[in-house]
Amino acid sequence: MARFSFESTSDDVGAAFTAEIQGKHVLVTGCSMGSLGFETARACARYGAALVVITGQNPERLQLAHGSLQKEGPDGNFRPLLLDLSSLAAVRAAAAEVLAYPEHIDILMNNAASNIRPTFTLTPDGFEHQLATDHLGPFLFTALIFPKLLSSTSTHVRVLWTASGAHAWGPHSGIVLSELENAPADREENMKVYDGMRAYSQAKAANIFTAREMARRLAEGTQEERRVKVFVLSPGAVNTNFVKSQTARSTLASSGIVSNDGVPDKLKLQWKTIPQGASTLMVAAFDPNLNDESGGYLRDSALDNSGVASNALDPA
Repeated sequence: MARFSFESTSDDVGAAFTAEIQGKHVLVTGCSMGSLGFETARACARYGAALVVITGQNPERLQLAHGSLQKEGPDGNFRPLLLDLSSLAAVRAAAAEVLAYPEHIDILMNNAASNIRPTFTLTPDGFEHQLATDHLGPFLFTALIFPKLLSSTSTHVRVLWTASGAHAWGPHSGIVLSELENAPADREENMKVYDGMRAYSQAKAANIFTAREMARRLAEGTQEERRVKVFVLSPGAVNTNFVKSQTARSTLASSGIVSNDGVPDKLKLQWKTIPQGASTLMVAAFDPNLNDESGGYLRDSALDNSGVASNALDPA
C-alpha cells in the first residue's frame, strides 16, 4: 500500500498510481496557471491520462493554461472548456458541451473556487457569490454531466470535491443560509456584516455535506451508480494564485493568514508547495485502496476522516 504524507507531491502520487491513471478521461475544474487544478491536470497527463479536460472562466487565461499544458503532454491530451461557475446559464452551456463529447468521463474533480471577496456580492442569478461559485455551480455541473460518468465502463470512477480545512472556521451549524441570502429582509444586513472568510468556510462545509450525502445515495443506487465513488479533500494551505489575488488579500490579511503585502504567515499555518497541495487530489482520484471509503475526507495525501469538523458531520 502506497504511503504519502504532507511532503508528498503530485509526481510522487502519479508515479505510484500510473496503472490507475493510464487511459483515464479526467475533467478538472479551475485550471488557471499557478493553480492546484493546473498542477493536477499536468500530473494526470504526465502519468498517462488519455484525456484531460481543463476548465476556466476567463477565455484568455484558459488558453494560456492550455498552451502551457500542451508542452507537458502529447497533442490532444488536453481539451479546454470554458466554465463560469458563478452563472447557472454558463454552467448549463458547459455541461451541454461535455455531454456532446464522444468520450465518457472517469474522474471529475470539482476543484475551482472563487476568490474570497471582502463584500457581499451577488451572482447574475441572485446568489451570494462564494456559495454560488464554490458549491451551487459545481453541484449543478456535476448533476448535468453525471451521465458521462455513468457511461464509463471502468471500475474506477470518481467525483472529487476540493474543500478546505477552513470549513472548521465557519458557524457551528456548518451553514447559515440567512447570512447568504438575497431576500429583502436579509440583504441590507448581510451587506453590513458580511465576512468573506466565514462565507468561504460555509461554502467548503457545503462541499463536505454534499460529498458525504452523494456517496451515501450512490451506494444505495443502481449497479452503475454504485461504481461511482465520491471523496472530499483539503489540499492544505497552498500559496496559489487564489491566495495571491488582490480580491482575497484583505480578507486573508484580516484573518492573519497572510500579511498586508500578501506574504503567507508560516507561523499561523504550515504552507505547502503547489505540487504538495495537488498530491491530495491525485490520491483521492487514483488510490485504489480508497475504493471502500467513498464519502471519505482526505488531507495531507491520506484518508483522514478525523479532519472533518463537527460543524460538517451532520447528515445533509
